[in-house]
Amino acid sequence: MNSASISSSKRPKYQPELVQPSTQSPPLRIGMIGGVERSEGLFQQAARSAGYELEIHSGHTAGRGAQTLAALVNRVDLVVIVTDVNSHNAVVAARKLAVSRGVRHLLVRRCSPSRLISLIETQATGTARAA
Repeated sequence: MNSASISSSKRPKYQPELVQPSTQSPPLRIGMIGGVERSEGLFQQAARSAGYELEIHSGHTAGRGAQTLAALVNRVDLVVIVTDVNSHNAVVAARKLAVSRGVRHLLVRRCSPSRLISLIETQATGTARAA
């Protein structure tokens, strides 16, 4: 018996799998500006384990630094600006970019990985309450 003799009614029909839309919201994207170059891995690990995406900018605005700072602010939902280690120019530029693009921002003097997560969670619950 060859495959041609099998009737078409006995062949299984292709039925596409129904994909349910995801009810889970995408992770909050955080931008951190300045002061974390040596401990970037610790901040990344803390954010990832808490379910956030973290992008870090060194705070250097010379050369292409100002362009990469603007690009970062465009991609994130919240900007954390560390003021103690950033130049005045970087703090002012980051804040102006965030305000002009309507991105939430926080100015903090110093920041550790655990404090970063605490700040993010405070902002996330404050936003949820306001909505």
